[in-house]
Amino acid sequence: MLFLLLFKRGGEKPLKSLQETSVAPGLAAEVPRAWNSSTPRAFPMVSVTRAVFGDLPLGAGTVEKFQLQSDLLKVDIISWGCTITALEVKDRQGRASDVVLGFAELEGYFQKQPYFGAVVGRVANRIAKGTFTLDGKEYKLPINNGPNSLHGGVRGFDKVLWTPQVLSNGVQFSRVSPDGEEGYPGELKVWVTYTLDGGELVVNYRAQASQTTPVNLTNHSYFNLAGQGSPNIYDHEVTIEADAFLPVDETLIPTGEVAPVQGTAFDLRKPVELGKHLQEFHLGGFDHNFCLKRSKEKHFCARVHHAGSGRVLEVYTTQPGVQFYTGNFLDGTLKGKSGAVYPKHSGFCLETQNWPDAVNQPHFPPVLLRPGDEYDHTTWFKFSVA
Repeated sequence: MLFLLLFKRGGEKPLKSLQETSVAPGLAAEVPRAWNSSTPRAFPMVSVTRAVFGDLPLGAGTVEKFQLQSDLLKVDIISWGCTITALEVKDRQGRASDVVLGFAELEGYFQKQPYFGAVVGRVANRIAKGTFTLDGKEYKLPINNGPNSLHGGVRGFDKVLWTPQVLSNGVQFSRVSPDGEEGYPGELKVWVTYTLDGGELVVNYRAQASQTTPVNLTNHSYFNLAGQGSPNIYDHEVTIEADAFLPVDETLIPTGEVAPVQGTAFDLRKPVELGKHLQEFHLGGFDHNFCLKRSKEKHFCARVHHAGSGRVLEVYTTQPGVQFYTGNFLDGTLKGKSGAVYPKHSGFCLETQNWPDAVNQPHFPPVLLRPGDEYDHTTWFKFSVA
């Protein structure tokens, strides 16, 4: 891809001045006015700073980095793909480490890489054969994962520049996905808001559609609670609050069965040490949807504990599913922050979501957003030490 070679490195120069950020048509009334000072500002318990992260090729725009900091967490998020590029968490000794995989500079996110830290959509996860039928019309999507369409297609929400608006305790990104983008029907207005509250990072996703369309948004951060660059996640203790999971075929599309976890390798309702568990059940890793409560109220999803550092991640969500993925396709070829390489099983994802291929499986939770309705889901990533 030639445009990669045209990339201009921007480092992290502070912006001298910022005019009010323009908002896509139709969004202006919905999002707060931008904060137009580049001076770091402290709000109760949370500070928000803004800097240039890099420039897109051919004058296509500037990517900014927003750093949210509380007494317990420090999170860096860029406007390219609403991507979390760093997340520093203290261990039981009070030492902070970055616990997400990713790149120090923008060009890392332009190479072929597995969605590190990004928001994926219009539909996260896989749609079988990249096709679905809606109101009698068949829609064809780009095929980018074996025979299937994955994470919104070739140029999904992770590969676009979003419009940022600074909040007192976070940042909100917005964009308009045009009718027909990556094959999906209807215009979709989307807002993704990251806020910090002590040791909790809260991600809210909202969307409104001009036509009926499938929508399923999530964040694709890869975590390693020992610190990014640690060789594996085998010493992490995992719990997932799910009585059922979705078996998949050889292309990782759900078969349609909703299978009980009882008596299987997928029973993670009580803590398991990941490395020993994979060995015991002769598993190459997880890349499966776990079925959570079908409630739009906040509910517990998962807990991961790293005994060595004492770090704990708890995930709560309003979504009916979570894709637990153990970095099975990482292969050590990507060079990340501080020269780290990322081999197989060096990070895990907890992608809160609707169930994969729901648009083709009527007995799965509904995935269609209709005009006049609003998609509104929230996920809470709560960090602590034990």
